[in-house]
Amino acid sequence: MPILTLTTDFGTGDYYVGAMKGVALGIAPDARLIDISHQIPPQDVLAAAFVLRHAAREFPPGTVHLAVVDPGVGTARRPIAVAAADQLWIGPDNGLFSFVLNDARVHHIANKALYNSRPSRTFHGRDIFAPIAAHLCTGLDLAAVGPPVYDPVVLPEITAQKSAQRIAGRIIHIDHFGNLVTNIAAADIEPWGTAVNIRLGSHALAGLSRTYGDVAEDAPLALIGSVELLEISVNGGSAAQRFGLDRRDPIIVEPTTER
Repeated sequence: MPILTLTTDFGTGDYYVGAMKGVALGIAPDARLIDISHQIPPQDVLAAAFVLRHAAREFPPGTVHLAVVDPGVGTARRPIAVAAADQLWIGPDNGLFSFVLNDARVHHIANKALYNSRPSRTFHGRDIFAPIAAHLCTGLDLAAVGPPVYDPVVLPEITAQKSAQRIAGRIIHIDHFGNLVTNIAAADIEPWGTAVNIRLGSHALAGLSRTYGDVAEDAPLALIGSVELLEISVNGGSAAQRFGLDRRDPIIVEPTTER
């Protein structure tokens, strides 16, 4: 039974998600539909890219991921289908799949015979992306959707800038608890161990903790989170509120001593 996930900024109060599911099941009635999230902030491609990537990694090979956060719907932006990490990804070419584009095969969805018969200019989730995702669930070859793409859009925020004695990153996600998740990977920091200084705005933290409980209640800390990225947290509180920071704000990490 093929698995088809859905990630959107549509919410659940309108008909949009239901319409996409209806289209998908009309083409691939055996598909198992799984909602990752429909609560992505409106038009927030970076938030969607983060949520999708870190949920999708837990799904089995062959899963098809349909993602629609599409502020450019109806414009010249390309609809694309991507094969990466033994999974398939369908959505707009606006950076939504930035986290999986290394070693990926990308195709422009240009085969209009696979669209709904009269696609609208404002609901490509229903009329283009859902039909393509469903056809891929039934075994359609990726190349059948259209020609290869060699320059997919990549969000600049996904990669930290690294040198021998400095990593310049950004906050890319703030979770429900107010933890500040950065684009600085555990592997980036590993050569320095836990002996690091972290600067965030006018604030600074020294060293890495292993767990929230390593510090007193209501104390701030830095640690490597569940997706192997540097996080800034407050034990029992919200780091976002404590430090007054938001996504895309800069984070600097440096070794405590020269190595």
